[in-house]
Amino acid sequence: MTKSVLITGSNSGFGYLIANTLATNGYKVIGSMRDPQGRNASIANELKAKGIIVVDIDVTDDESVAKGVAKATEAAGAIDVLINNAGVGTLGWQESFNIEDFKKVFDINVFGVQRLTRAVLPQMKQRGHGTLIQISSILGKFVLPFLGSYNATKHAVEGLAENYRVELSQFGVQSLIIQPGGFGTDFGANLLKASDKAVAQSYGEYADAPEQMWAGTEQSHDAEDAPDPQMVADAVLKLLKTAPEERPFRTTVDGTGLNPAIEGVNQATENAMQEIYATYSMDNLFQLKQS
Repeated sequence: MTKSVLITGSNSGFGYLIANTLATNGYKVIGSMRDPQGRNASIANELKAKGIIVVDIDVTDDESVAKGVAKATEAAGAIDVLINNAGVGTLGWQESFNIEDFKKVFDINVFGVQRLTRAVLPQMKQRGHGTLIQISSILGKFVLPFLGSYNATKHAVEGLAENYRVELSQFGVQSLIIQPGGFGTDFGANLLKASDKAVAQSYGEYADAPEQMWAGTEQSHDAEDAPDPQMVADAVLKLLKTAPEERPFRTTVDGTGLNPAIEGVNQATENAMQEIYATYSMDNLFQLKQS
């Protein structure tokens, strides 16, 4: 049976690559984006020409999410896999991000994940199977300077995914995480900047350090030997092709040599979780009930 996959943020970056990769490999793909009949009409038409169903979803809007998921479900018959990919990056001194700045990035990167997940879970639980894949980041396990609010959202997403893992396993719904490293996509073109410019200036000679750091990052992304973002799409495909009971909870995808360090942290986290749950006789929650 062909599995249907709903992917948020499919108009660019990882989402675009994942949508194309899964469609090419026989999955029924529903790609969501904002304004597919307006500013994203060109990319929407391109995806449609490849057999990808396109729906309009703004992950920050409850009504948009509800309508979009309903249309996706009607078009595909059901949603077997949700890939929460839509997100936005940030750049600046963490102190210079005011509360409204934090609300904006959390609304997209965290609350958007919760909105989509809540919208698809009823049908997955009713059918007794389904897969949730969160496109997190290696910054969901550690932090880099000047990306503070983004770091915080990815740590939050990892917490959401961890909790869904144990709360949904007995309903046949699997929660998984993909942790990409640094890749050269259009991610950097839409970075949210801090509103409080005065705070940045209080850092004196280091005020421009965030921009300087990001310029170096962009340069490394443009290098000939830079990792190919297609690696992330390939990792998603491999995960979906793997039998559910054999899938790792976290999959790290990095082409800069950080995999061993991140995977070491991931394994330590997994070991601790297993030990804690065994102590409280809840380790059965790690076992996915399959119908």
